[in-house]
Parts: sequence; C-alpha cells; structure tokens
Amino acid sequence: MPLKILTGNYAVAEAVKLARVKVIAAYPITPQTTIVEKLDEMIEKGELDAVMIRVESEHSALAATYGAASGGVRAFTATSSHGLLYMHEVVWWVAGSRIPVVMAIVTRAIGPPWNIWSEHSDIMAQRDTGWLICMAENNQEALDLTLQLFKITEDERVFLPGMVGLDGFILSHTAEPVDVPDQKVIDGWLPPRNQPYVYEPGKVFNMGNLPASTKDNALMRYDIQRAMEKAKQVIKEVDEEYGKITGRKYGGLIECYRCEDAKYFVIGMGAWCGDMKEAVDTLRGEGYPVGLLRLRFVRPFPREDLNTYLRSCKGVVVFDKSVSFGSAGPLYLDVITHTYIDGIKGMQVKNYIAGIAGMDVSYKDFTKLIKSVVNEVEEKGFIERKVEWFLG
Repeated sequence: MPLKILTGNYAVAEAVKLARVKVIAAYPITPQTTIVEKLDEMIEKGELDAVMIRVESEHSALAATYGAASGGVRAFTATSSHGLLYMHEVVWWVAGSRIPVVMAIVTRAIGPPWNIWSEHSDIMAQRDTGWLICMAENNQEALDLTLQLFKITEDERVFLPGMVGLDGFILSHTAEPVDVPDQKVIDGWLPPRNQPYVYEPGKVFNMGNLPASTKDNALMRYDIQRAMEKAKQVIKEVDEEYGKITGRKYGGLIECYRCEDAKYFVIGMGAWCGDMKEAVDTLRGEGYPVGLLRLRFVRPFPREDLNTYLRSCKGVVVFDKSVSFGSAGPLYLDVITHTYIDGIKGMQVKNYIAGIAGMDVSYKDFTKLIKSVVNEVEEKGFIERKVEWFLG
C-alpha cells in the first residue's frame, strides 16, 4: 500500500475516491472546506468519476446528497459546526427515509462567541437523529472509518446514514503518514451500492407523505432502533474484513487499550484519546491499574462491549468534549444509563467536561485528573462530585 503524507481532511477525500462516490455536494465551512476542495480537484483531474454539485448552503448540500442517494448512487458531503446545525432538518429526513449516505463532520465549536476550534458539540447534537456516528483518533483512522462506513451503512441489515467525525485542525489540518489502500483491493471489498428502493424515471414512488396511521409512523421509528442494534454486528464484521485486506482492525465499536487487567477505566472519543493513552502509560508506570476504552462509535452505543469491561471495575472516568446544558456530558449520560440497564451496581463514575471551545488538555492534565479519581475511590470508596468542569 502506498504511504502518503496527508492531513485528516485529505485522508477522508482519499477514502471517498476509493469508494467510487458518484455525487458530492459541497458548501465550504472551516475547517471542513479542504475535503471537498480536494475532491473537486480529483474530479477536474479525471482521478474521480463523479459529479460535484456546488450549492448555496449546507442545508442544500445535504438535500442534494439525499436526493442523489435516493436515486441509487453513492453520495457524500461534509460540514462542520454551524453548517451541521443548518442541516439538522435534512439530517432527520435522510435517516427517516432509510437512505445510506456518508457525511464527514470536522468537529468545531458552536458560537456565540465565534470560535473555530475543536469540540464535539456539533456532532453530539445529532445523536438522536438515527445516524450512525463514529469518531477517528488519527488521520489513518479517518480514512479507514470513512471507507468502513460506506460498507456498514449500505448493508441491508442497516440501511441508515452515517457520520464520521474528526477533530478540527487537530486532525483536519495536521499531516501525518497514512497508508492508502490500493483501488483494486477496495473494489474487491466494497461492492457497488445496491439499495432496493430508489427513485427511477417513470416509476411511481411515494416517500415522506403522511402514513396511514400514527402506528405506522411509530413502527418506522422502531425499525430504525432495530437497525441500530443490528448495526453493532455489522460494524464488527466490517472491521474484521477490513483488517484482513489492510492489516488494520480497530476492535469494532470500541478500542481497548491496556484494559485487560485494569481496575479503573477512562472513556473518551476522538483525537485527544492519544493523550489519554499517554496518560494511561504514565499511570501504569506508577502502579495504577488504569485502561482506556476509546469509543469509535457512539451511535449505536456500544453498551454490551463496554459493560463487559466495566462489570468488574472499581471506577470510571468519562471525558466529554461537549455538554448537555443543565445535565452533564453526553458520553457520561450514556455510560451511567447503560450500566444501570445492565444491572451494574456499586461502580463509581466521574465525568469531566473538558476541552470546551478548543481549550487544550494535555496528557499531564489527564494524568492528574485520572489519578485524583483513583485516589479518591481508594481512600473514600466513593466520588463526592460526579460531574465537574475542567477549565485548565
């Protein structure tokens, strides 16, 4: 496989090219813009046989992508921050229509005040919409996850759209070595898009109108939930298959780092998990039995996989780069909800809301915060303040 020095955005563009996407709709927004710029360049050079639709807004970008995918072709778009919020109506339409689409979200803070740095509020605000949602740790995974997501979303057991997230600037504009699979290898692994319900000229087709009854509507929502549950197995299968053709597999919905004998776990997602791994290594060197559970997917939420590890642990530290105002961090809320559902009792869970508005959190900060939680549980047997903001 050829090794290229790529930014995270260019890595996503390479994956879209390898997937032989046929329609791309684009509206520029920092820090996403260079994804679609690179794809446009590939089209102009004849490297990618696709149509680029230049639209007047992010809402129209996803609407055009939705329309193309409804016609049966593989389609893609990308956005960030306020652009994703502007798309929010169409985000619901795509999932509710069960149309497989892949969209890259280069995560960025939401204003006001105006801010272009990375946090996860934009992508986490979409977690109730029916889209699969995953986050890359590095540029290599940004490429690999994008490719995997095309196959996952187009599986007949799923037929749902998916978002692949990468941290703005931290990944999007930082270059690192990336293994780019050979086109023939991907062609043999990713079949042509095949969806049984598509718009065709001259064919009568009804989609999106009022259902015969409210029960029909409810059953459609229930079917999305069932597809999300089925997607868990599909994600694992696709990751295994991808590992066989590239030598890289990530563990499915979660990556377990030094957690086989851990008594305390750190949970997070995205690029700052690299710093969390360094913190775990440091703490291990000091005798602390700590491991990291990195969430590759937050929708579907990997309840069963997480709880396999959490069932016998003493404490958990969840780092959120977004917040549900008036409540807590969304990852924390999912963790405590699903451990309760599975009947895990007596586990102490601490939530740090950190990195908001792109504030830097170093591996030294992670080390200090994790150590304080472990020491508190060991000394007191419980955590006094369950949710806390880290502001440096």
